[in-house]
Amino acid sequence: MRVVLFTGKGGVGKTTLAAATAALLARSGRKVLAVSTDPAHSLGDAFDVELGGEPVELDPGLSAAHVDTRSLLDGAWARLQGHLGTLLAGAGVDELMADELTVLPGVDDLLALGEVRRLAESGLWEVVVVDCGPTAETLRLLGLPEALSTYLERLFPAHRRAVRGLISGLAAGREAQPAWDRAIGALDALAEQLQGLRSLLADHDTTSIRLVLTPERVVAAETRRTLTALALHGLRVDALVANRMMPEAPSSLRGPAGRWLRERYTEQSAVVAELAALPVPLRVAEHTAAEPTGMSALLELARGLYGTDDPAAVPDTPAAPLLQVNRTAGSGTSLDSAFELVLRLPGVAAGPVDLVRLDDDLAVTTGGTRRMIALPPVLRRCTVTGAHVAGDDLCVAFVPDPAVWLR
Repeated sequence: MRVVLFTGKGGVGKTTLAAATAALLARSGRKVLAVSTDPAHSLGDAFDVELGGEPVELDPGLSAAHVDTRSLLDGAWARLQGHLGTLLAGAGVDELMADELTVLPGVDDLLALGEVRRLAESGLWEVVVVDCGPTAETLRLLGLPEALSTYLERLFPAHRRAVRGLISGLAAGREAQPAWDRAIGALDALAEQLQGLRSLLADHDTTSIRLVLTPERVVAAETRRTLTALALHGLRVDALVANRMMPEAPSSLRGPAGRWLRERYTEQSAVVAELAALPVPLRVAEHTAAEPTGMSALLELARGLYGTDDPAAVPDTPAAPLLQVNRTAGSGTSLDSAFELVLRLPGVAAGPVDLVRLDDDLAVTTGGTRRMIALPPVLRRCTVTGAHVAGDDLCVAFVPDPAVWLR
């Protein structure tokens, strides 16, 4: 199974390129699903067909669908929300407050991502191509499983769920027990789903992301920030796609049109050269005279983008780990020891970085996103002494805290 997600700033052509990629993969003989989590639902426009919540076959080997979050909210989530209310009521929480607490942030996005996982793991398709929303929404979407797992564990810790269910059964009798069983079972199922989503997204051999942009400085700057933010979440970007690259003007073309085309080409080429220096493969899609909609136009666009390469190939180079710990001084349990936590974040040098130590976690904010990173055990007994950026690495220095180092 392979999952490829396309995202980018609104209007850069990510939906078209996702559709083109899916069409070319299907023509290569594979079973492919193209699915959209973008609320704009323009994937059907790219294929020039009407799409709904259930996958429909558009071409031999190619199916497509739009995720219908409304029906998901009215179905499974409504039942789960009722179970959560039961747990809170059993814990003595006021009914009105319980209703507010069971409104989890971003639940519609979570349901969309869960539906993608369900489709991907159904075994019906070899490759699932996902047309995500614009980058801001996508960053929130891809960070949700981890964020909500933390939220859920703080609200209903797993060990307390089991104990409370047992106590409730003993105290309230057999009639109350089934309601608690259903509520705790539903909560455990949600926790399991969140863990499954995190595992799917973090599996670099299965899931990767393609950032689509137009070769313009403002768009490229946002793309660099997004690349850093995705790396912070431990997600792999396997390619940048510069879309709508203008052709080079022939020397015979003169006048205002010739000047404009040459200037535009020069500006775009400079942006592409800067992007090529990033540690992510870069592909370029030429600007087409007509909007590429329909199967024939999409296939032509995809063949120009990928050539003879496999659009679903897993990169040969393994992704660098998000973090590693290096000892920079001392040995063993010496108080003279020093350590460095290195976070691999491509593009981190281009933007501001904020670090906060919170107990055993390091809160890192960069690229417009924030993540709580659990410190390795050895660093939990240390204090932070400084930080600096070296290329694509964020390096945080630690020294032992004498008060807890040898405990």
